[in-house]
Amino acid sequence: MAVEQVKAETALRPYRKAWYHLNQRQLTAYLMVIPAIVIIVAVVFFPIGQTFWFSLHDIDRRIAGRAEPFIGLQNYFDAFTKESAQKQLFDSLIFTTAFAVISVGLEFLFGLGVALILNREFKGRGIVRAIVLVPWSLTTVVVARMWGLIYNSEYGVLNEILKGVGLIKEDQLWIASKDLTFWAVTIADVWKSTPFVALILLAGLQTIPHDFYEAARVDGANLFQSFLHITLPALRPTILVALLFRTIDASRIFDLVYVLTEGGFGTESLNYYTYQELFRKQNFGFGSSLAIITFFYIMIFAVLYLRVLGNREEQKV
Repeated sequence: MAVEQVKAETALRPYRKAWYHLNQRQLTAYLMVIPAIVIIVAVVFFPIGQTFWFSLHDIDRRIAGRAEPFIGLQNYFDAFTKESAQKQLFDSLIFTTAFAVISVGLEFLFGLGVALILNREFKGRGIVRAIVLVPWSLTTVVVARMWGLIYNSEYGVLNEILKGVGLIKEDQLWIASKDLTFWAVTIADVWKSTPFVALILLAGLQTIPHDFYEAARVDGANLFQSFLHITLPALRPTILVALLFRTIDASRIFDLVYVLTEGGFGTESLNYYTYQELFRKQNFGFGSSLAIITFFYIMIFAVLYLRVLGNREEQKV
């Protein structure tokens, strides 16, 4: 009986043709995909593989003709166990994580508020939408330079405004203070990236049918109840996509830190630490190991978000 059941299941199992049995249409489809796969491998996977290979060697380009011996995972052990490297790595991990969590959280709150406002009908909405996107359209280096001028302790406009309204009595060192620099960098990033989050959330809001809100209004639901039980559940997949993109981007922060603080006053990110080892110290072996650590650090965030997204999709099915 068991043998017959196995034969029946085998017969019902879909037959998969080998690649050399594909028809002309299927073969053409595969051939059209091959160039994209080759480009992805060349642009993405090859550099990652080469970086990992460098991380297994002791490479110091400051000395011409120096041998580059294979040392296995020693660079990784040094990063997590060597006292000076361990402290610098953990400090950069703490800053990067805190920056990603706080900045993305603020961007979500402000972005959701902006998206809810822009989703309503009012005169000049198109112009307002265009204006809101201006910060996102600027390059990060330009934004950093602009905020550097705003934060300047001698002639910066921020100190003048705060002194004018009586919030401070003397000029503050916004990007040269252990207590203030983290928040200065975070505010600059929130100002630039909030429009991106708002744009994604606005696209999600426009997919929610108005019939849902009309039915809720007939049932006696107020605005807060409609937001809590209709908007948020319907917007959840869009929220997760926005958080995924922004968290990955915030976790690899470099240019904002490089221009504003050069990693000083507790603002050294993982990417900036890697840059210092690779290009300033020319320690390509250890710097490559930091790049791989950063890669896996960011991948953890991506996998967590994708798992949440996948679970949501399964629940819908």
